[in-house]
Amino acid sequence: MKISYTENAFSDLEKMDYSLNQQFIKHVEKISENPSKRHLKHGIPYFVEEVTKQARLVYNFEEKTLYIIRCFKNHKDYEKWFKRFK
Repeated sequence: MKISYTENAFSDLEKMDYSLNQQFIKHVEKISENPSKRHLKHGIPYFVEEVTKQARLVYNFEEKTLYIIRCFKNHKDYEKWFKRFK
């Protein structure tokens, strides 16, 4: 499966420290091999994966491509982003 990062996701990853960045990359590889299907609520067309207790990875699939939409290092930033869709 092809993996594609949005500009926002790439920027999010660049701002993280190395160890957290590596955890995100491992989760992306895991998702590309065995996609989980935890869909976001309120009709938002994305899926979410918990990387740590606080960190979240937002992604989507189209055909044979995995699109990484955003990478949040804490739940506060994730909630702020998520509330824009309500």
